[in-house]
Amino acid sequence: MYDANEYHETCGPITTREPVAAPAAVRTKGLVRRFGAVTAVDGLDLEVRPGEIYGFLGPNGAGKSTLLRVLCTLLRPSAGQAVVAGHDVVEEPQQVRLRIGVALQEAALDDRQDGRELLVLQGRLYGLTSPEIRRRLDDVLDLVDIGDAIDRRIGTYSGGMKRRLDLAAALIHNPEVLFLDEPTTGLDPTSRAGVWSEVRRLNADLGMTIFLTTQYLDEADALADRVGIISRGRLVAEGPPDVLKRSMGQDMIIVETEGTDTTALDTLRHMDVVDGASVKDETITIRTSDSSVALNSVVIALSRTGLKVKSLALRTPTLDDVFAELTGSHIDVSDVR
Repeated sequence: MYDANEYHETCGPITTREPVAAPAAVRTKGLVRRFGAVTAVDGLDLEVRPGEIYGFLGPNGAGKSTLLRVLCTLLRPSAGQAVVAGHDVVEEPQQVRLRIGVALQEAALDDRQDGRELLVLQGRLYGLTSPEIRRRLDDVLDLVDIGDAIDRRIGTYSGGMKRRLDLAAALIHNPEVLFLDEPTTGLDPTSRAGVWSEVRRLNADLGMTIFLTTQYLDEADALADRVGIISRGRLVAEGPPDVLKRSMGQDMIIVETEGTDTTALDTLRHMDVVDGASVKDETITIRTSDSSVALNSVVIALSRTGLKVKSLALRTPTLDDVFAELTGSHIDVSDVR
């Protein structure tokens, strides 16, 4: 009979091998990208784990799309290093391209082709054989809901349908890492929900790593396992959405006032029940860990300053609150195309 203690005495201690962590799907170190005197990406250190959905969040001009183009080998970095699917984007760009799928904001589709022709062409460009293309077409069309439109001219597609076809084209060669650059910008709510569903299904069914840039807070919150917040080319926060929101405290008190008063803001910030306070225009945002206690205290404090309150509301923190706390500004998507 096998005796573990005897083995230990005669052959030395029993050791267990620690599992080896899988290499990162995306890693950057000190990454910089400049355009003349403008630094779009500024010393970025980033690591995306295999099989996760990573949401990259920030306003227009923050550096999101520039970073994505560097990772997809469309732009060379000015300094630092970027490795995607185990290959350096500068030293091995072709190896990177074979292992990634990319759907940019503007889909480069030929309106004269039908959807099937486009996907077959994409498969040939990646060196797939005819049997492989037929098999991949079946797989992709099961994942991405295009329906009978696959045999119609692309010029007849809606915006949402074009986004789905572009996503299918990015998947035809079964990439290790999928890059999506603001995939729902400009879409109607129904089409947007459809893209969300496809992203979740790709990740759940295939275990695909998905790097998603977005301006939409609810999109990052709903889809991403982890979120990175970028401001002026720098990563200012990173973590699961719920963890980032909890870092703001348990509750937010939103106070709309008539006029502004710096004395009132200073008064709030020095209250024991207030974890932090900020003002934008005539709206004061107060962070607190105990709204039931803070609410009455805040109302009394504001009344003593003479600042007139128009409305007062309670809510839980959002990713926009996190962004505002870290950068001093809210994400404005009013100019989304």
